[in-house]
Amino acid sequence: MHNWSTDENSLKKNPEAHAIWKLEQLVNFGLDGERLKISELKKYWSRLKLDPARKRFLELLLHDS
Repeated sequence: MHNWSTDENSLKKNPEAHAIWKLEQLVNFGLDGERLKISELKKYWSRLKLDPARKRFLELLLHDS
């Protein structure tokens, strides 16, 4: 995944912020062949800023796992 508008090197200095940012990017803009880690989604769920429809859909999937 490549994001031209974010300096990932400086973001990686804060692992938690980087993990949240990466999850948001993957969910909102496409996985590009990557897989989401359910444990990370659950861990950062309350802090993720996602498209509302996608967040509802993921919430349904997470309750089944």
